[in-house]
Amino acid sequence: MRVDARGLTFEVRTGGPSGGAPVVLLHGFPQHSGEWDEVVPALHAAGLRTYALDQRGYSPGARPAAVAEYRIPELVADVVAVLDALGLDAVHLVGHDWGAVVAWAMAAEHPARVRTLTAVSVPHPAAMAHALANDGQQKARSSYIALFRKPEKAEKVLLAWNATALRKLLGGVGDATRVARYADPMREPGALTAALNWYRAMSRADLADVGPVAVPTTYLWSDRDIAIGRTAADACAANVTGDYRFVQLPGVSHWIPDAAPGPLAEAILARVGGAA
Repeated sequence: MRVDARGLTFEVRTGGPSGGAPVVLLHGFPQHSGEWDEVVPALHAAGLRTYALDQRGYSPGARPAAVAEYRIPELVADVVAVLDALGLDAVHLVGHDWGAVVAWAMAAEHPARVRTLTAVSVPHPAAMAHALANDGQQKARSSYIALFRKPEKAEKVLLAWNATALRKLLGGVGDATRVARYADPMREPGALTAALNWYRAMSRADLADVGPVAVPTTYLWSDRDIAIGRTAADACAANVTGDYRFVQLPGVSHWIPDAAPGPLAEAILARVGGAA
């Protein structure tokens, strides 16, 4: 379905019982709402209603040109506006990768709209800041961001030779068909630039503005995540004042929704629990 909000049009995949407790799912880079396809059947079977959003830059009708339009406050405002348009007062919120960043900020700034939070792969922004300041390995893991922030050069590198570098980046999601499912939309005119604008708009100030999270929270981290190390994962707990659970998935890559949809669905359902 399409949802008009803030003068933009967002693509939203819905499913599950119409009267079920709402779960909003936010994807990461460089994917789209389809990354949740293997996760949602278990949620639907448990009676939950899901809304998987193609976020700003990923929905063709929500692709502003200015980099500043992709700052974290704008991304959070999109989610709030979509909830308003759908008539959803409070939801169970799930986010992976950049979607986790948006989910952390949403839970911190609008706790009345978030019943529970399940953050996947990326920890609270303050935990990332701590790791980047204190852990040389995390600095190395995050070095790719410097390329992503370079206009035109990043697009050229990632899309060259039939998007070879982009496909390699997505290698952990599964077979070539699954890789293509995410890589091909990024080859459409303007799509990759819009997705990379999330990195280009990122600032230390916006990250620092994300405060502690008081809602019931689960954070999932996988020990073969090439982007997020143990220091950042362990630092996450200090930024949650509500009930907190840390779930480690051994032997799983960064692409948890694709690589381990079953354990992820179990963690979401365990978090939602009696709150549904």
